[in-house]
Amino acid sequence: MSDDATLAPVAERVLDVAGTLFYDNGIHAVGVESIAAEADVPEETLYDQFGSKDGLIEHYLRRRDERWRELVVAKVERSRVLPSERILLMFDALDEWIGMENPRGCAFVNALADLPDAGHPGREVIREQKQWLLDYLRDLAREAGVRNARKVASSLFVLLEGAMVTASFGVVPGTVGNAKEVARSLLER
Repeated sequence: MSDDATLAPVAERVLDVAGTLFYDNGIHAVGVESIAAEADVPEETLYDQFGSKDGLIEHYLRRRDERWRELVVAKVERSRVLPSERILLMFDALDEWIGMENPRGCAFVNALADLPDAGHPGREVIREQKQWLLDYLRDLAREAGVRNARKVASSLFVLLEGAMVTASFGVVPGTVGNAKEVARSLLER
C-alpha cells in the first residue's frame, strides 16, 4: 500500500472515485468493479495501488480524516480569539464541513456501520479519528482554563458527534448552531 504523499496520479483518481462512491452509496454497496469502471482503470490497477478493497477503504478514511483535520486547524489554530472561544470554533468548522463534505452524516460513523469486523484496518482509522477529536477538545479545554477539562471535553465530543449525525436527518433546523449554544453554556459554568 502506497503512502498518500507518494500516490501515483492513477491512484489519486481511484481514491477520489472510491471516496465519492463509498460516501454516497456505502462501502459494502460499492464493488471494486464499479470503482475501476468509474475511474476508467483496470481492476488490477486498484489492486496494484492499494493491495485490496480493504486497503483502499483504509486510504479513503485516512484521506477524509486529513481533510477534516486541515479544516479544523484552519478554523481553530489560525484564529485570533480567546482560548475559550477557540473551542466554539469547532462547531463552526463542523458546520462548514457538513456543507462541503458531509450531507449524509459522518463518513466514519457510516463506515463503522459498514465494517462490522473489529479487525478491519478501516476500524482502526475510525478509532484514531475519534480519539484525535476527543484529545484535541481536551487540549483546547485545558488551554482555555476550563475546570474539569477532561469531562467537559467528553461532553463537547458528544455534542459535536451528535450534531454531525443529527444534521444529516434534516429534522432539527440549525442543529450545529443549537449544539454550539449548548457548548457555550457548558463552558460558562
